Order: sequence, then structure tokens, then C-alpha cells
Amino acid sequence: MRSALFLATLIITASGAARTTAWKLAWSDEFDGPWMAQPDSSKWAYDIGGGGWGNAELEVYTNAVDNAHLDGKGNLLIRADRSSTGSYTSVRIKTQGKFAFTYGKVEARIKLPHGQGIWPAFWMLGSDIPAVHWPACGEIDVMENIGREPSTVLGSLHGPGFSGGDSVHAPYTLPGGKRFADDFHVFSVVWSPESVEFFADSKLYLRATPAALPAGAPWIFNKPFFLLLNVAVGGRWPGPPDGSTSFPQQMTVDYVRVYQAAPAAPAPAK
Repeated sequence: MRSALFLATLIITASGAARTTAWKLAWSDEFDGPWMAQPDSSKWAYDIGGGGWGNAELEVYTNAVDNAHLDGKGNLLIRADRSSTGSYTSVRIKTQGKFAFTYGKVEARIKLPHGQGIWPAFWMLGSDIPAVHWPACGEIDVMENIGREPSTVLGSLHGPGFSGGDSVHAPYTLPGGKRFADDFHVFSVVWSPESVEFFADSKLYLRATPAALPAGAPWIFNKPFFLLLNVAVGGRWPGPPDGSTSFPQQMTVDYVRVYQAAPAAPAPAK
């Protein structure tokens, strides 16, 4: 079994050259704990409330244990549910004010929900968002999915001049019609001063660099970012749930890990 403390990543670059990076674990949550325990409050905070969140979303985010808890088997469950009155609740947790980092490798092993109007995501925001707001703070979407496309996830960058539908993005689709809701998959980003690389199950599908931005747009991915996990309901992109959507819908998170590049070993003495 691979140790979480150290990791080596082999990447084949566009030129065909191999590049290996050694990583050391800097932060993680393995979601070990008893059944129905809430996420570790030393690592995660909650966004609370509704109002659409800038995307015309329908859910109200809560800190209710029914919407987010450990399953006692090493997983976090984030559940979107519909009440008898037709309103929706879910959870959005974040490491804002508790953990942020600049550059490295971030990954999570997740089993996604599915269904029309369901919008799970694992993403990052610039820690200066209270001062500069969105999109000037920057956003890195390690993974997002809309439930009507159960075989496809999207990785993207947002910033001033390249946000929303104009983001720098690319999809990754599972072969053979498989669904991300049928099993766990690992979603990751390797972030350096000159690029952000997006992976699904260790397959590189997007490498974003300053050259990919619109003319004059700033590269703002050179400062601390914090992590977020959520399941949204509705919104301009996925649209609302319909008669085919069942509730509750559940995102199961096995772990979230952040690695920093390990110092290079000293050259042997001659």
C-alpha cells in the first residue's frame, strides 16, 4: 500500500520527456473517526446560508450532521437532500482560516453523486478573497461535475478576464460509458509557479500556463489558496433537479491530501 507521507509522481510532458517529482505530505484529512462525527473543526469550517452563491443555486448550506458526517469507515459523506416542502439542503466546507498553501500537489479520492441538477466539486480559492473578491482572488477547480454528465468531470482556472464560461478548462471522460458515481476516483492538481496541471486517476488532461490566458489577463496563481468541498443543487450550469433526480444524493470522500515538493537529496560526495 502506498504511504501517504511520501509520494513520487511520474509525468510525461508534451515533448515526451519524463519528469519525476518527489512529494512530502504537508496536510491531510483521512476522515477517520466514529460514525456520525462531523468534519474535524480544526481543519474545516462551514459556509452557511443560501441566496444562490453567485450561480443561482437552489440549496441552503448548513452545518447539520445529517448533511455532513463521517461514516465510521474512513470516509466523509456530504449529502444534498430535499425536504417535504421542496427546499434543498447541503454542505460546503472549507479550510479558509485554518489551512492554505502555495504550490504543491493536492488530491482527493472521491465517489461522486449523480442526477440532473446535482453539482459536486473539489476546488480552491485564493486566500485574499475577503479583500479582492472573486474572480480577482482566483479559483482552481480540481474537479467539478454536473449530474446529467455522469461520465465527465471538468478541471478549470478562473480569474479576472477568464471566469465563468470563459475559464481555462478541459473535460475528462471515463472510457466505456463508466460513471464517476460507480466507484472512487482520484482527482488531483500539480501546481507550480509556471503551471497548473489537472489529473484524473493519474491521467494528465489539462496543463494551464500563463500563455493559455487571454491577452492581458494576469496569472494570479502565485499566492496562498484554501480548499473547498461541496455538493450544490441547481444553478445556471447544471440547471434544476427534475423528476428523474432522486434524493438524498451523496458525495463520499475517502481523503484529501496536500503535498509539497520534497527537498532534493544532496549529491554524493566524490
